[in-house]
Amino acid sequence: MEKKIGKNMSSGAKKVEALGDDRAQTSKKTVKADSAAEKRKSGAAQQAVQAEKEAADARFEAAKARAAKKEAQKLAAAKEKQDRLTQKLEARQKKEEARAQSKSEHAEKLAARAARRQMLASESEAERRARRNREKRARLASRRQKQEAREQKVREKQEARRKAQEKRSAQRSNKKSGGKKRAPGIGGWIAAVSVLGAACLALATVVTAGYFRMNDMAMQSANGYRATLYELVSVSEGMDDNFAKLRVSSGANEQRTLLTEILVGSAVLESALEKMPVDAATGTDISAFVNRTGAEARAMLHKLSAGGTLSQEDRERIAALYETNATLCAELNDLALHTPAEEMLAFFDGAQGNVSNRLAELGQGMRAEREEIRDVPFAGEGNVEDNQLAGTVEIPASEAEQKVRQYFEGYHIADVRLTGETLSRDVKAYNFVLTDENGTEFFAQITKNGGKLAFFDSFEACGTKNFDLESCDTLAQAHLKMLGYEHLTPVWFSDAGMVASIAYVAEIEGVRAYPDMIRVRVCEEKGRVVGLDARGYLVNHHGDRKINPSLSEEEAQARLSPELTVRSAHLALIPVMGREMLTYEFVCTSGEEQFIFYLDARTGEEVRIFRVHASAQGSYLS
Repeated sequence: MEKKIGKNMSSGAKKVEALGDDRAQTSKKTVKADSAAEKRKSGAAQQAVQAEKEAADARFEAAKARAAKKEAQKLAAAKEKQDRLTQKLEARQKKEEARAQSKSEHAEKLAARAARRQMLASESEAERRARRNREKRARLASRRQKQEAREQKVREKQEARRKAQEKRSAQRSNKKSGGKKRAPGIGGWIAAVSVLGAACLALATVVTAGYFRMNDMAMQSANGYRATLYELVSVSEGMDDNFAKLRVSSGANEQRTLLTEILVGSAVLESALEKMPVDAATGTDISAFVNRTGAEARAMLHKLSAGGTLSQEDRERIAALYETNATLCAELNDLALHTPAEEMLAFFDGAQGNVSNRLAELGQGMRAEREEIRDVPFAGEGNVEDNQLAGTVEIPASEAEQKVRQYFEGYHIADVRLTGETLSRDVKAYNFVLTDENGTEFFAQITKNGGKLAFFDSFEACGTKNFDLESCDTLAQAHLKMLGYEHLTPVWFSDAGMVASIAYVAEIEGVRAYPDMIRVRVCEEKGRVVGLDARGYLVNHHGDRKINPSLSEEEAQARLSPELTVRSAHLALIPVMGREMLTYEFVCTSGEEQFIFYLDARTGEEVRIFRVHASAQGSYLS
């Protein structure tokens, strides 16, 4: 094996140089190695930095995605919440609109009902008879139209069935004959005889069916008429129960419930009575009792809603109404159960007989009851002699709306709605429902002739007595003067349920004109007028009056009973049988009792006597 032998250097310098070269080469190799290592390390570091950067970027993107997702969730939740709130708001708005619509419709119904009641109360006998005849003819015409429409449908069905049978018969004939014509023979004669027999049988069937149908219609009519009586009986029995409970009730809540049911029952009873073909006088008498029942119930409800209680006089009124309604209920019940069908048909066809006579007697008894109790002398008499509105110019509805806004300028009215017209015998008026900023509603009537405020009413609660009767009188007279009603004197005061009711009459040269009456209601809590009825004043007030008495006051007073003590005396014009009469009005006492006498100023004869009953809410007359 060959041995490796190093070079033989000739001198030390060369050896040193060679050694230096070797070291340099070694150093270069080391540097190269170190440089490679450094490069490797640098590359690894860069890769690590790049990886960290990519990881950081990934984390940032993930965080950004999470934040975006979270923000989207928040936005979705906020949108969902906003949608829920919007839905709730829309539902609430719809509910409020529905409530407002219902309230408006209810107010319009009340206004229409009040207008109809006023129209019925002010109708003359001839007008009422004509109206009922018109309504009866309209009902009969409607029934005839419905019956004719039903019969027309039946005829159309029969015609369609006949055509279908003829078509099937022709198809069968063609099928049997093979579409070829045959010579006539005895078969044709037999077929003709068969067809003729079938036609006669069909005619007999139709006549018989028509007979039974007419009988059935008559029976249905009788049952319908009897159903009207059953409706009257049912309502009067319900009112009888409520009156009986009210007589013994002492709780305000239950009293309010019973009075509300009585008020509703009176409205239903009045509607049912309109279906009865009674004469004008009987209808007036019975309707007057029903209207008075509703008015009494409404007045007592006012008192209870204001925190008051029913007085002994109220209970006496309830007892009187209870007795009258019990008589009505018993009579109607007997008629409904024991009246033969033919007699009932004759009555509803307008014939006079047992039913109409019994109802007339019942109405006369109610008329006597109606005249027993009054709250103001000669209230509600209506037009006396010439109607003073008849000669004035009629105004359109737009002008009437402007006037009603002027009349209620101080009431902060937010809405005014025209709900129709009242065309009564005495007053033709536009009906309005007004709503103030607090939601309180007013029903008002503006006369078509002259644009005067004839009537208005509201049902706002008055719970605190801040004004006495004297203050209410001052406020009422200021309000009347603003409306153009002047030269009035108060003749009657009452105080019920924190509402003062004052009756005013025109005073002409010291003479009180009772036909020219205005009634005003003033809230004793707020000190503002909440009701007015000036219809009597509008139709009766004029300056040309006969006010020269034939007797002096002393001569007339001498005609009074010596048992009476005269407290005050006045000349007064009063309505008597549709005419004005000049009388002396004497307010007298006899022991503990008080009376008002009206004596003819020409002859000294007694014309009317009222007995005054005192109560905690004022006085009433009988």
